[in-house]
Amino acid sequence: MRPPTASLLLAPAAALFATISSATSLTGVIQGAQWFAYIAVAALLVAFSGLALRSLRLPIPAVSLGQGLALLFLVTGSFTSSGIIGFIPGPAAFSELDDVLVAAFEAIRDGVPPVEDTTPVLCLATIALGLVAIVVDTLVVAAAAPAATGLVLLCVYAVPAALADDMLPWWTFVLGAMAFTLLLAVDGSHRHNRWRNRPAPGTGLSVSTVASPVAVVAGALAAGLVAGTTLTGIGTEGSLPGSRDERHVLGGLGVNPFTSLRGMLDQGDDVPLFRVEGLDEPRLLRAFTLSNYVPNEGWALPEGPMPAGVPARGELPAAPGDDGRAPDSRIAIEPVHWNDVWLPVYGAPRALEGLSDGWYYDRNSGAVFRERRQNPAPYVVTTSLAEPTRSQLRRAEVDPATLDPAYTAHPELDPRVVQLAEDLTASADTTFDKVQAIWEYFDPTNGFVYDTTTGPETDRDALVDFLLTGKRGYCEQFASAMAVMLRSLDIPSRVAIGFTGGADDGETRTITSRDAHAWVEVYFGDLGWVSFDPTPLSGGRSYVPGYLSDEAHGGTGSGDSDDEEPSSRPDESTETSEPSSDESDEAGAAEPDQQSRASTSSDWLGIVALIVTAAALLVTVTALLTRRRRSPVGSRSTAGASASATAGPLPLAAAGLGGLAVLLLALWVHWSLTLLVVAGIALAATPAVVRHLRRRRRLQAVERGEQPVAGEAAWQELLDECADRSIDISDSDTVRLAAQKLARAQRLDDRGKNDLRAVVTSLEQSWYSPASETEGGRGGTGFAEAFQGVLAALERSAPLSWRDRLLPKSVLARLRSRGPR
Repeated sequence: MRPPTASLLLAPAAALFATISSATSLTGVIQGAQWFAYIAVAALLVAFSGLALRSLRLPIPAVSLGQGLALLFLVTGSFTSSGIIGFIPGPAAFSELDDVLVAAFEAIRDGVPPVEDTTPVLCLATIALGLVAIVVDTLVVAAAAPAATGLVLLCVYAVPAALADDMLPWWTFVLGAMAFTLLLAVDGSHRHNRWRNRPAPGTGLSVSTVASPVAVVAGALAAGLVAGTTLTGIGTEGSLPGSRDERHVLGGLGVNPFTSLRGMLDQGDDVPLFRVEGLDEPRLLRAFTLSNYVPNEGWALPEGPMPAGVPARGELPAAPGDDGRAPDSRIAIEPVHWNDVWLPVYGAPRALEGLSDGWYYDRNSGAVFRERRQNPAPYVVTTSLAEPTRSQLRRAEVDPATLDPAYTAHPELDPRVVQLAEDLTASADTTFDKVQAIWEYFDPTNGFVYDTTTGPETDRDALVDFLLTGKRGYCEQFASAMAVMLRSLDIPSRVAIGFTGGADDGETRTITSRDAHAWVEVYFGDLGWVSFDPTPLSGGRSYVPGYLSDEAHGGTGSGDSDDEEPSSRPDESTETSEPSSDESDEAGAAEPDQQSRASTSSDWLGIVALIVTAAALLVTVTALLTRRRRSPVGSRSTAGASASATAGPLPLAAAGLGGLAVLLLALWVHWSLTLLVVAGIALAATPAVVRHLRRRRRLQAVERGEQPVAGEAAWQELLDECADRSIDISDSDTVRLAAQKLARAQRLDDRGKNDLRAVVTSLEQSWYSPASETEGGRGGTGFAEAFQGVLAALERSAPLSWRDRLLPKSVLARLRSRGPR
């Protein structure tokens, strides 16, 4: 007995829903929403191709291979430009796809979640979740082991949940729970069917019967685990065992909480980190401060947990030295590619706006922080940018005993370092004069050279090597050395990590990874912590405060950059190229507008496609549940109602919405994919169109009532109706015997039987006694009415399912036989 259509569709629909639901967990590792459209298209393609291939009764490996081939066509058409007729992969397409995947794996290895939804990442996500869709579809439909997909789906959920700084959205877990519940329901249905068809006691099961599902489940689970782990490895560089040290991110997407006295500056690509508005002049942007000096290595955070701090939303406790009399400065900061536990601020912060829960402020260290890394939303800092004057600093009384001893503590230093600090400050009368004397020592006139690599090691002590011999390095060495020398004089100091002023375009100041910087902060009692930057910067990136501006502190260094070429930023160039004409300005302004409109249209198209997809899934599930309620297992009396539910408006609406969703999603991805989808839909609809045209032509002949043409048309239509309903009518059967088979198999009601009897009588008279047809039988109008009554009775008692309507057996049988009936 052929299983009902609902049973054939429920398992693939559950597998499709489970794959799409689990894919929502990637919101924690991939930005945007475009990736979800690609994954939805891939899952739909896998589900539909599986249904089509299984209808041909292909073996399980062939079905999976066909699904993989369909996925390959999708990837080729969407992410390469050299496919044969757009989507068939060739050597050039495979080469292009290899380059895309190499870039994708590089983005995964070095990226910080959530990564940008670039083309390589979208490609890898489509491939990985497409493979997961094939695995889930194979387990649920072919292996009849829906519950086993739990391990595969768990893989897709596990790593994003572990790597995301915040908890994944609650709705992604709700969708996952709903999907697995549906899979368990499908599993229960499989078990019930197996129990009904169980072998007789004592017969046992053959080895081949058990081995095939076990092999499928084992292989599919292995593939699912590999696919899930591969995709969800985003951002694991430095987070999982065996990856590189997480500390080497200075100038990248975070800053390194450590300064080194030796080594080489490697900042990687120039990545925009912040866009700042409301800042009139370049200032140092502080992320955090380091108070613990490690001999022969550098500066680090103090050991132990983070300080307690206070919630950083709203007003903040006054920073040391801020008496509240200076005016407020409101500075808007938009993080671009910033992902860290630190939130940089300017000056002495007084209030923060726009932050989520979990951020804390420590007034002693001047840092805003959280426990786990995050991509923060744009925020506004209300701060004091007031600076003390030189005379105020000279009058300041500094008592180290009133401060945390950590800011004056230092291990035993090389006597040459201590002697150098004492010699430099021998003639200084105040703390400020001592600090300024040491700050001036790092001037290039004393032999110091800015370089991305420290000098050769000539001494076992790295600090002595930099101060007395090498005198070559970048900001970390300059700041580290100055802070150690100050502490040797019992002057409270620390190393601040953050960024220089960046590039100003007139309205917005852009700070990039190349602006990462380190400087020194010195404590001046009631005046608080005051900044001193010993690294000679140039090219418009330096900021010399007023209390130091009267003194020359030159240098030819180019800041914390790995080259000394002139900067190409707008605020550093000496000449700017002017537009040649007004037309060029208008063209330049129109291009972003056009791109913006195109992007907006694409976004709306994607949103509509996803809404239609959700509606199609909802209508499909509703139709399946409605049929299951109307057609309990073993009930024969409700067969007509069951078939009616199958062919009713809900399945037709589901099919229409599903087709529309596939078209919209394909159009969103690429126009060439839309052509492929349209061609596929047209090919799939060809049998139904042929059957419809054939029926229409015959009904028109019946309506005209011209015998024997009308009778022959009616007879051929009845034969096709029997073929569509799997009623075997042989060539030797008479018209009366064929009618009896039809009435008995389809359970025609009395009205239908009377109409069928009238049709049979008219056919026999038209064939065997044409002259008596109009005398004893029905005329043309009566014959047409009786035939329409038979078709209506068939529709009432046993309507065709949508599958039989889409793939009519009468047409398929003719195609297989390649000849007339």
